[in-house]
Amino acid sequence: MSDKSSELSMLEAINETLHSEMARDERIVILGEDVGRNGGVFRATEGLIEKFGENRVVDTPISEAAIAGSSVGLAMAGLVPVAEIQFLGFSYQAMHQIAGQIARLRYRTQSRFEPQITIRAPFGGGVRTPELHSDSLEAQFANIPGLKIALPASASDAKGLLTSAIRDPDPVLFLEPLRGYRGIRDMVPDGEHIVPLGKANLVKEGTDVVIISWSYQVELCRRVADSFEKEGVSVAVLDLRTLVPLDTEAINEIVTKCGRAVVVQEAPETGGFASEIIATINDECFWSLESPVVRISGFDVPYPVGMLETFYVPDEERIRAAVLKSIEKD
Repeated sequence: MSDKSSELSMLEAINETLHSEMARDERIVILGEDVGRNGGVFRATEGLIEKFGENRVVDTPISEAAIAGSSVGLAMAGLVPVAEIQFLGFSYQAMHQIAGQIARLRYRTQSRFEPQITIRAPFGGGVRTPELHSDSLEAQFANIPGLKIALPASASDAKGLLTSAIRDPDPVLFLEPLRGYRGIRDMVPDGEHIVPLGKANLVKEGTDVVIISWSYQVELCRRVADSFEKEGVSVAVLDLRTLVPLDTEAINEIVTKCGRAVVVQEAPETGGFASEIIATINDECFWSLESPVVRISGFDVPYPVGMLETFYVPDEERIRAAVLKSIEKD
């Protein structure tokens, strides 16, 4: 890892990582809708086809099933596919291939084949997208054994986690926050940078209450924590980074320290991954709790049209109210 770093947006960090990993390993191929000549709808794959050619950067038909299914064959042939699903909500069209093929390939073949497949997909609210573009489906995929799930909350982590995902011998679903593409900028190490899967990041130290989240919501949680600091309330922020594998040790340690916890997700409340975090807290550190865990989520409705999005996606005000609720007895 280099001692030098550069300020990049999350989008720039992802693009840089794809360039460097393709140069490092000639087995890597990129495939998806508009990833080649157009450079991706957000320009995440810009410049790749010019540098590596049409045999390694492939524009596919508008068929998520074909993108995911082709990735299985490519991996079985010894290549390392990095597939893009243009928006996570479109992955329903590829669920058979992802859940029934990709996630099960190692188990089904008794490790004869290693499904070294990375599936990139943007998701999340705050940008007023059309239907099925912003849906947070991470909990649905977490319920599929065999898949790993990474969700960066910073440009630095986007580079480090994507590097780990591409190099991992198992399939990784790499979810990128739409708001974070150009809305998040931070210092990113130059050269090789690896962030291990399954290692959470304590973004902010605190002792009174911890907010646990992932992806873009971490940025909002950090802002809320900073605002409480001025009022004498010490709020920690834990970025899970990956849901699978889950860093239960980090959760246990910070919840035990603080005694109070708030969990924030963009997905609908029922069956969301926040529920899994709360169950984990109850299993690992129930007797350390000084108040019930508070959950902040989207609502149990289809993702709304743009004009209503502000009321659906958790914001700083709702997160702040949840922190106050967790400490109100004091």
